[in-house]
Amino acid sequence: MVQVMLSEATQKKIAKLKDRYPEKKTAILPAMHVVFKEVGYYNQNILKQIADLLELSQMEVSETVSFYTYFPREGVGKYHIQVCTNLSCSLLGAEELVKYLEYKLKIKAGQTTTDGLFTISTVECLGSCGTAPVMQINQTYYENLTKAKVDQILEDLKKGK
Repeated sequence: MVQVMLSEATQKKIAKLKDRYPEKKTAILPAMHVVFKEVGYYNQNILKQIADLLELSQMEVSETVSFYTYFPREGVGKYHIQVCTNLSCSLLGAEELVKYLEYKLKIKAGQTTTDGLFTISTVECLGSCGTAPVMQINQTYYENLTKAKVDQILEDLKKGK
């Protein structure tokens, strides 16, 4: 496995974050966002680097990354599709939505397309129960989904919209 080292610029940004907050733990989330922009995921090596830079334990940083679905543990495609499969979304078709995405993209949940564009993940809750079924692609929510809406979203993303 290749050991990814954070760039000097990213290390400096994280060090500044550590000094910005009275509690070091408060800098974990901002640091995670800085690292995501550079690397796009968080393996144990990366989590250790973040912990060392913030002068925290690796466990404290790992707890944060495991709590939030936004932080992937391995590389994902350019478009990370996270489908909510919690109760409200499930009752309104989330499983069928996942199957449809798998069919359209020719991959299974947890996989990335060969062109590196799309990764499908299932998550427990995206906090949008009233607009189920819902998915999040990178930082954008898509709600009240139908097959037609999914088709349009995928087409727009493929075109770079």
